[in-house]
Amino acid sequence: MQPRLAFFERYLSLWVGLCMAAGIIAGKLVPSAVRAIRGLEFGQGSQINVPIAVLIWLMITPMMMKVDFGAIRNVGRKPAGLVVTLIVNWLVKPFSMALLAWLFFRFVFSGFISTAEADQYIAGCIILAAAPCTAMVFVWSHLTNGDPAYTLVQVSVNDLIMLVAFVPIVQFLVTGASSLTVPFRVLLYSVIVFIVIPLCAGTILRAWLIRRRGAVWFEKSLLPRFAPVTITALLATLVCIFAFQADNITSRFFHVVLIAIPITLQVYLNSSLAYGLMKLLKVEHRVAAPGALIGASNFFELAVATAIALFGPESGAALATVVGVLVEVPVMLSVCAACNRTRHWFPAETTG
Repeated sequence: MQPRLAFFERYLSLWVGLCMAAGIIAGKLVPSAVRAIRGLEFGQGSQINVPIAVLIWLMITPMMMKVDFGAIRNVGRKPAGLVVTLIVNWLVKPFSMALLAWLFFRFVFSGFISTAEADQYIAGCIILAAAPCTAMVFVWSHLTNGDPAYTLVQVSVNDLIMLVAFVPIVQFLVTGASSLTVPFRVLLYSVIVFIVIPLCAGTILRAWLIRRRGAVWFEKSLLPRFAPVTITALLATLVCIFAFQADNITSRFFHVVLIAIPITLQVYLNSSLAYGLMKLLKVEHRVAAPGALIGASNFFELAVATAIALFGPESGAALATVVGVLVEVPVMLSVCAACNRTRHWFPAETTG
């Protein structure tokens, strides 16, 4: 049975659209205030924005508190779903996005954009695809009645791999697919600020709170209270991102449309591949649907922050990651709908 949607989830596209519009309007109407906020950085020239970092911590840390790394031990009972997710996320997705971006921006759209713009857009698309979804995937999983415990395992393993794989993959693919050079130190700082800190904070808080009050109180009473914080931080992050990129988006709207094409194709390509492999391996739908969604969606907060840190807030790379945010919600909701319509393709679900 398809789950009943909460008020926020039911109108998710509306809230996201309103926040995007609010950000753009703020960026155009009060540019000096937006510049002042954007100028708040961790250290001179770091390009890591303090408000964005704090909002991401508020959004991601409660999600990381849900992660039970001990549950990874139990995945051996149903390894197929996790294996497919990891193959698509790390061996297919970044490389297929690099190939699609290279083909579209170097050849298909070459008459509309310059070589320098192509380099930037390729870099932004790669950064976007190299960061698998962490926070929003719990929403996508819920919308398809996914197995929450298994989704947690998939996210946990992805987070651990992201710690060591994100930096080398981005550096290798960006350097190989464009003429840009990725500064390793800045990329490493981004991973520390946007992954390591919330992951460590969430893990420490989880262990400490469970030890003090017990797992039942933690899972049933405390974690649900963080939902408004996470939602508010997500929406505020979107407002900031689009305020920072207001001039970029409005002055290059045609380029926004061009960038959206390979990103959208990549989402459908990877979700279809993961979903098809799950069906081939006779994985239960409650594992197959979240796995397909994890393989298609992105940790866009990390991607935007990293692109800004590497290339600056006005760069084409930053614009490309923001376009990823623009298409993420409507495209992922369409993937959720497709998964729900094809539930009968998969074997009957078992309990236990």
